[in-house]
Amino acid sequence: MSAEDEPKTAPAEGEEEEGDDVPAKEEESTATFEPVVKLEEVDVKSGEEEEEVLYTKRSKLFIYGETLLDQGTGNKTWRERGIGEVRLLKHREHQKIRLLMRQEKTMKVIANHVVDPKIKLEPNVGSDRSWVWSAFDFAEGELKETIFAIRFGDSDIANEFRDKFLECQSEMEKLLGGKDAEDAEGVADEAAAALAGLSTSEEKEEPKEE
Repeated sequence: MSAEDEPKTAPAEGEEEEGDDVPAKEEESTATFEPVVKLEEVDVKSGEEEEEVLYTKRSKLFIYGETLLDQGTGNKTWRERGIGEVRLLKHREHQKIRLLMRQEKTMKVIANHVVDPKIKLEPNVGSDRSWVWSAFDFAEGELKETIFAIRFGDSDIANEFRDKFLECQSEMEKLLGGKDAEDAEGVADEAAAALAGLSTSEEKEEPKEE
């Protein structure tokens, strides 16, 4: 028997004979799997169902005050509160307008206050795309006077926000009819009450431009 007539050795398991590139036939699985737990769809309310969106734009929000480490020291600084869509919302029934902002992805409320006609938007020193103001905020479930700074992508967007905010203030001034500060705080409480269960139960520097 010549060498050409000798039987070839079969390749070991997992190996292929040289030149053999035909894949092995795979068996298709016919098994079916049922979920262990079936979850029912839950209708989650945001508290904004009765409101009309007057304005929305992505921005970065800062607040001015003491950090947890600085509490009681009197040391205040600007710190970032979050990035998300700042919105001006008008209630379809009582027509009151508020500013609402949620942290993107987590949807945590980071700003929630009435558009009080007494609020003054001040330009941020050294920036043409940022505004600073003070308001009675309800983001943490209770009214708290808070100093905000908001930064937009460019000056055109910042000016667009200012113009819309001033327009909303004019509407609120007509609606409130010259009510005093105490009444205005009551309006803020009422306008923000829908989110009460959804939120997390001197001379100052301006936030630096990045």
